[in-house]
Amino acid sequence: MFIPPMLLETSERAFTDDRYIFEPKFDGHRAILTHSGGRTHIYTRHNNECTRQYPELLSVPFNEDMILDGEIVCIDPTGAVDFESVMTRFQARRSDSINRLMGQLPVTYVVFDILFYKGQDLRGLSLMDRKEVLAAAALPANKHITIVPYIEGAGEALYADICARKMEGIVCKRKDSKYVSRRSPAWQKVINWTYVDVWITGYRKDEFGWLVSVEDGAGRLRPAGVIELGVTPEHKRAFYGVKNALVIGEDKNNVYLQPSIRVKVKTRNWTKAGVLRDPVFVDFIM
Repeated sequence: MFIPPMLLETSERAFTDDRYIFEPKFDGHRAILTHSGGRTHIYTRHNNECTRQYPELLSVPFNEDMILDGEIVCIDPTGAVDFESVMTRFQARRSDSINRLMGQLPVTYVVFDILFYKGQDLRGLSLMDRKEVLAAAALPANKHITIVPYIEGAGEALYADICARKMEGIVCKRKDSKYVSRRSPAWQKVINWTYVDVWITGYRKDEFGWLVSVEDGAGRLRPAGVIELGVTPEHKRAFYGVKNALVIGEDKNNVYLQPSIRVKVKTRNWTKAGVLRDPVFVDFIM
């Protein structure tokens, strides 16, 4: 049984409020795990079944039927959460690849909510009542499943600690929130953004996207990804007003520009290949 997950709205800043609990935000992919009649199934937030990609989670010996909400993550040897590794696991389809990656990049299911337990629908309970059921459900001791910790009230303190640890951010949840399968202001996320100055070095022909580059240690520019998000119509008009004077070449997909326009972006982090992950335009640098 799949239940569409409750989704997060965005808060621009951390806050302290006794009506909320605050959890670390894990950089993986959302997953609904159902265990019924001795069988486990795992679904993405879009109702795509991904059970076969994670054999280690199928070996968890659940004692009762339940539906859990959480995040599937890969934790590297230093204790850091590695988003690229969990995406490698998610994208694997061949059985031999899945079995090999299970040994190289084992996953952990980090649970933060319980929606059904022993045949009872818990979604109408408050978050704190569901947390009590989750704690009492006695999830089996297993290195592949854990319950997310939380603190009450002190969101700013947790966010400062998360930033110091270079983690993704925090989640802020109203204690009295019932579980609804839609985006809700009762659950919010605060992202630990990294801010970077980049040069626009081109744009895509087919769909909107600014090609950007950053300076390497030797003062040269190297490609760093594509900006698709955060650009307003006003910013696009300003860009279109000057771009033609900067064209230095093109190919089938892109037009290339002299690096004369500098912008600030915010990004989740850098990929291992040195590319900005999900960069969001902030402003032009004058």
